[in-house]
Amino acid sequence: MTAPLRVLVCDDQALIRTGFATIIDAQPDLEVVGECGDGRAAIELATRLRPDVVVMDVRMPVLDGIEATRRLAGSGVADPVKVLVVTTFNLDEYVYEALRAGASGFLLKDAPPAQLLQGIRTVASGSALLAPEVTRQLVGRYAARIRPAADRPDDVPLTPRELEVLRLIADGLSNGEIAAALVISHETVKTYVSRILTKLDLRDRVQAVVYAYRRGLVT
Repeated sequence: MTAPLRVLVCDDQALIRTGFATIIDAQPDLEVVGECGDGRAAIELATRLRPDVVVMDVRMPVLDGIEATRRLAGSGVADPVKVLVVTTFNLDEYVYEALRAGASGFLLKDAPPAQLLQGIRTVASGSALLAPEVTRQLVGRYAARIRPAADRPDDVPLTPRELEVLRLIADGLSNGEIAAALVISHETVKTYVSRILTKLDLRDRVQAVVYAYRRGLVT
């Protein structure tokens, strides 16, 4: 049998932390290997335990979840840990920064338990958890705050078609929606997405969205 996915739960509210742990541990394919209530402890435990996924709160004492995520999964980290950020709706202005810090996705704390479980499995598999509607509502909402990089679109090392696919990813379209929009197959879209991530040295679709906004490819 396949070993359970190992999960570290980090939240400063004991009730939420215990609730998450109870839900996760009830699954045969998931296992909580540690719990903590601040960002510094999250880094220490994640470094020592090497979980498959860290479920990370945003606002925590000692060190916040965004900085903890940056130190565990940010650019330049030799052996990054997959981080799933959880937040409350009224803190969604922090989520963009968490994604830039290296998180593989996020969920709202009031999401149904099934979404939390599926989110952990999705992130553990190497996929990004960034729903299209959330991309439109969240990343688009804060796009005006993003300082564009010096690179012009012409400087981006992608073909015209790859640029088109990247812009659609940043607009929040799923692979199926991109396939329909460009009248190409789903498999062809997956190939384009893989090429884009490889050429730009990006880990997942979340980083692709951030890259597109940083380069001024979408507005």
